Amino acid sequence: MASMLKIDLFKDLKNEYASPRSPVLVEIGKASYLAVDGRGEPGGKEFQTKIGALYGMAYTVKMTRKFEGRQDYVVGKLEAQGWSDEGGDFSRVPKSKWRWKLMIRTPDFVGTSEVRRAAETLKKRGKGDSVDEVAMEKLEEGECVQMLHVGPYEREGDTVAAMKKFAESKGRTFHGRHHEIYLSDPRRVAPEKLKTILRMPVKC
Repeated sequence: MASMLKIDLFKDLKNEYASPRSPVLVEIGKASYLAVDGRGEPGGKEFQTKIGALYGMAYTVKMTRKFEGRQDYVVGKLEAQGWSDEGGDFSRVPKSKWRWKLMIRTPDFVGTSEVRRAAETLKKRGKGDSVDEVAMEKLEEGECVQMLHVGPYEREGDTVAAMKKFAESKGRTFHGRHHEIYLSDPRRVAPEKLKTILRMPVKC
């Protein structure tokens, strides 16, 4: 049945995941995410614990649905928002004070009851660290500037600067949280070849 074909949001919503080498305006619709909040340096202990919890939850929900014969889907790319409590350009704040939200986009039909059930399953398996902090969230970013960054995460500043200049040329200003979509696995790809979509919501 057509309705039971595996859903791949990254492919189905390719306009929202545009990855041009120059900044463009994109319109992002309302999206559902499995998400977990944290603070501190990316790659630190809390970050690693929560990224493990997020992936554990994402795959447990997906595989439970698949084994029960319900609508299957591809687990999405890792995404993240970053900000600081001080506001402004959070990249200028010490990383120990960074706030972040790790996210995996998930089909709208996945409900909170499935998330709770997945958390209980992982805890029974002894893999329950931080799983109770993972929740379904809605995000509606609207109009955004988006661009592909190629290279180390530490050099994203130049790409963000180009995005900001482009936004201003279109009569827009940044408005919202810095958003990243990771296309490469840093464990397998050299830093200079990492590909990351950068997104910033804007307003007139």
